[in-house]
Amino acid sequence: MKMIDLGPGDPRLESDLLPVLTELRPHLTPELFREVYALGHPQGLRFSAAYADDGRCVGAAGWRIVHNTSSVRQLYVDDLVTAAAARSTGVGHALLAHLEEHARAAGCHELNLDSGTHRTGAHRFYLRERFDIVAFHFSRPLPAPDEAP
Repeated sequence: MKMIDLGPGDPRLESDLLPVLTELRPHLTPELFREVYALGHPQGLRFSAAYADDGRCVGAAGWRIVHNTSSVRQLYVDDLVTAAAARSTGVGHALLAHLEEHARAAGCHELNLDSGTHRTGAHRFYLRERFDIVAFHFSRPLPAPDEAP
């Protein structure tokens, strides 16, 4: 398996990584993905892709280095997904190892991610990978000003 970090403008972002990423984020269109990366890259957003030996993209990770008061410096994983056909083959483990290398090189103290409460299979995976559940993540939708609350 080969890990490749894909920078802005790399055609593999849309041809290879996006089809895998949309398994986790089905709302992403190519146009929206380009917009998100264009705005997110200056804020530190990066993408890494896992490629099988036959050249197929089988995993995707969106991540960034974050500085904050709780952990000082952390690598935060926005997205981590293995293509459905490649699950339970070591792709997720390899992606996390790749991200941990980035985190250590950047002097991070933690590797963090959030996972939707409905993703119980992912939770089992993260616990096997020695992640701890250390917080609750709260979210409140913000309706558009013209929508009634």
